[in-house]
Amino acid sequence: MPETFSNPKYKVKPKGVSNRNGGMEWIRQHATEGVLYFADDDNTYDIRLFEEIRYTRKVSMFPVGLVTGHGLSTPVLKERRFVGWYDGWISNRKFPVDMAGFAVNIPFLLTRPNARMPYLAGYEETGFLESLDIPKEDLEFVADNCTKIYVWHTKTHKNPPSSRDILKTDYDGTNLRILQKRMIIRDSKESKL
Repeated sequence: MPETFSNPKYKVKPKGVSNRNGGMEWIRQHATEGVLYFADDDNTYDIRLFEEIRYTRKVSMFPVGLVTGHGLSTPVLKERRFVGWYDGWISNRKFPVDMAGFAVNIPFLLTRPNARMPYLAGYEETGFLESLDIPKEDLEFVADNCTKIYVWHTKTHKNPPSSRDILKTDYDGTNLRILQKRMIIRDSKESKL
């Protein structure tokens, strides 16, 4: 991390930026194919995620469970078309997604030599995705059109209760209803154990 962030005035610091930018530089020098995914040690992964993202042509996106106060971070799709974002912190981010919620095709990354992750706490994901200069129409939605969760943000600390915003009628007819139904079914099966 740059020396400037050791200053105590920075209460929230950008995390993992140097490592990720360094990894991308290594990829640019040594790789010609494959997919870039920022896996993290505080997540839990279903092997199906890796099978799906291996076919990413540009940038694929998918839901992440147990993240933010909403309990979920995902693109919102209606009739298989992108209509917005569901995340606990939308702010003014063009891509309000979790770091574990996207993958990038390496040949596509190589066509974007200036793509980098910024040293801007809370804006690492959106800054990187914006630097790829990818229009939202080119995003690929995997995990059965964002109706399945294959990655869970399973930190070892207690999370606050999830928001009930998913219950709003604004989300009727979207992938959020399918995700909600699957989560309720899973919870009821677990409670019977």
